[in-house]
Amino acid sequence: MKFIYNDGGRSQYYKADKVGDCVCRAIAIAAQKDYKEVYKTIKEVTKENPRNGLSKRATKKICEYYGGVWVATMKIGSGCKVHLSEDELPNGRLICNLSGHVTCVIDGVINDTYDCSRDGKRCVYGYWKF
Repeated sequence: MKFIYNDGGRSQYYKADKVGDCVCRAIAIAAQKDYKEVYKTIKEVTKENPRNGLSKRATKKICEYYGGVWVATMKIGSGCKVHLSEDELPNGRLICNLSGHVTCVIDGVINDTYDCSRDGKRCVYGYWKF
């Protein structure tokens, strides 16, 4: 899967590189919103700090707030059916839910601060379609 470095606009406002803001970055990219606006909205809507990672409940709440529609790709006990691979995901603007991370995929290209695909072997639990 192709990868493009994209911090969602964080570098326009903050200097830090290693932060737990993957949900904020992914929403800024997928929903085409300003990073700082998304950051502030996450704090207001979820009452959680976007810099330290978000709970699943907060991630769901903020993705729905921005118009994301959840598509599950896995059921309990089913094993991994969809991987972070260009040929296993639909085109469009997606926020993929992975183990301990979320990432934005746009038309088969990862938009993130690192290539989190594990060579196309990383399991996608589901994704938010924007």
